[in-house]
Amino acid sequence: MLPKIIVVLFLLAILVALFSGAVFLLKDTSDKRRTLRSLTWRVILQLSLLLFLVAAYYFGWIHPHGVGG
Repeated sequence: MLPKIIVVLFLLAILVALFSGAVFLLKDTSDKRRTLRSLTWRVILQLSLLLFLVAAYYFGWIHPHGVGG
């Protein structure tokens, strides 16, 4: 159950970073590069999620299943 919670938290953090990047892109007029920083965090979170999923599969914490089976 814990790996599923971690995956959901990663996905929520990715969505927050994505939407904050969109808000900074549309509304921020300063030259602080907040959009770039936000989208960089999104990419880092996505790579971390991918590495976590590979590690969780390797250690047997999660198991693939067939569709409809």
